Amino acid sequence: MKIAVDFDGTIVEHRYPQIGEEKLFAFETLKQLQKLGHLLIMWTFRTGKELDEAVEFCQKRGIEFYAVNRSFPEEEFDLETISRKIDADVFIDDRNVGGFPGWSEIWQMLNPDYADSDLDELSSLTRRADGVGSRLKKLFR
Repeated sequence: MKIAVDFDGTIVEHRYPQIGEEKLFAFETLKQLQKLGHLLIMWTFRTGKELDEAVEFCQKRGIEFYAVNRSFPEEEFDLETISRKIDADVFIDDRNVGGFPGWSEIWQMLNPDYADSDLDELSSLTRRADGVGSRLKKLFR
């Protein structure tokens, strides 16, 4: 699938124009989605320097987007000929009806049949000194 992901309020806490704290399990979930073959598109209000900072922030955490604020990498944006609406199968955004459900709920929605044994691999990716990773499997059920 092509999955459009908002940045502020979705990947990080909303602190625009600054970059907020990472949302719990955001990067772990995005990495697993990429590992499963999904194409991730950063779809954000940010432009210019603020957009570059957001892209770099994600790159430093291991996420390279298929495209940024466009449907595919080669798309040339021209307000007179191209709509800002992008071609994606799923949009993940904190401004959804009902708000942002959290990354564990997003994972469940996109992967309802994911095997428990595969959750162990994801859990090992998210293990933290405070034990948050050990609770991942419970959150994803």
